Amino acid sequence: MENQEKTKNEVTGRQRTMIFLCLVVSGIASSILSTAMTTALPNVTAYFGISTSVGQWVTSGYSLAMGMIMPLTAFLITRFPTRKLYLSGIGIFIAGLLLSIFSANFGIMMAGRVMQACGNGILMTAAQVIILTVYPVEKKGTMMGTYGLATTAAPVIAPTIAGLMIDAFGWKSIFYVALVIMAVSFAISALVFKDVLELQDKRFDFISFVQSIAAFGGITLGIGNISSFGLISVEGGLPLLVGAVVCVFFVIRQCSLEKPFLDVKILGSRNYSVSVIASMVLYLVMMGSSVMMPLYVQSVMGYSAVVSGLVTLPGSLATAVVSPFAGRLYDKMGIKKIFVAGAAALVVSNIGMFFFSMSTPLWAAAGLNVIRNISIGSLMMPLLTWGTGNVHPGKVADASSLLTSFRTIAGSIGSAVFVGIMTVVSENSADVYGEGAMMHGMNVSFLWMAVGAFVLFLIAVFAVKEKR
Repeated sequence: MENQEKTKNEVTGRQRTMIFLCLVVSGIASSILSTAMTTALPNVTAYFGISTSVGQWVTSGYSLAMGMIMPLTAFLITRFPTRKLYLSGIGIFIAGLLLSIFSANFGIMMAGRVMQACGNGILMTAAQVIILTVYPVEKKGTMMGTYGLATTAAPVIAPTIAGLMIDAFGWKSIFYVALVIMAVSFAISALVFKDVLELQDKRFDFISFVQSIAAFGGITLGIGNISSFGLISVEGGLPLLVGAVVCVFFVIRQCSLEKPFLDVKILGSRNYSVSVIASMVLYLVMMGSSVMMPLYVQSVMGYSAVVSGLVTLPGSLATAVVSPFAGRLYDKMGIKKIFVAGAAALVVSNIGMFFFSMSTPLWAAAGLNVIRNISIGSLMMPLLTWGTGNVHPGKVADASSLLTSFRTIAGSIGSAVFVGIMTVVSENSADVYGEGAMMHGMNVSFLWMAVGAFVLFLIAVFAVKEKR
């Protein structure tokens, strides 16, 4: 505890503020790249002369690499000095950007995307652990809420901004803008960063590392392929099965090691476990709605991608505005009230979409999307802050990595499952609903999202117990 206090005292005032600004700037630049390429998919496929099914790996491959790198980041944070690790994360990201910019074929382009995902995984986890370590308890919520602008709002706004940039300057302009921001962030970080996290005498366990890649990567890949190939398939079912089986062996091994590669025993903390489950359900619904909204506007209602961006933009801005305020509210009143109110709003925003018809105006969808994004912005970082606050300070890196890995997998499930529900229901109800079959499929998909949000509400009401 003495060492922890000393660390906090060493980075007070202006220096701590500068470090935080570096975290936010680099976080925004890296997080934008996780979703911005969804808008560029048609341009990328045309540029490289590939099919859409191959081109979609620009985004799904990024998510897969993120899911695989997250468990490793917990080890890296406890073994390497903070400054060197963070600068290395930015360096890897920049190298990935350069590779994608000057790629001669799609394979090299994807290698760059994987490097970007690895850099982002290091930066995101390191940033969260740094903030939770160097700031006192009464400020953690506020600072994590502000950092939420990078990890929550930026990926949601990114597709809209990317669309404008692609139309004006081409799809590679996305990488150029990120490159400039990251280069500036690297220069400033090199000047202001200090080694603020304590190191642990941990041995690199190669077997655990391989198991973590197979487990988290297999589950993420399998779930991502289910919507395209089905559960009973080599592409979807096999990776999912292998990932699940290896995950069991990974957990058994971690429990048997004196110094585990990723400490899964922290799930024994009741509040932390609740925060992990809640974050997974939240991501499940969030990623489902983020995919479904553009489909609703474009595929169901028949509007253009520009209109789709305008419909979702107010919600994106709402997320950016509410995230810092949610952190302050968490510092003042704790998690219970915020959690209950946010989950209730999420239920309302999704159940409302169930009653939509072809005659419902788009502004109604935009309004419900604002409510949905306010709910997501008010829950994302407070849940992480509350959950990691219930584990030993020396286990914050493991807690942050584990929670981020699980919610990334849950997000992949949401994207696959809810699009799958819409597709299946639309096909099976074509005879009854005719031209309105896709609308019916969309209605049912959002109804199931409302069910997921209601589960989140029940968790908030009955499972959250906090001592004020």
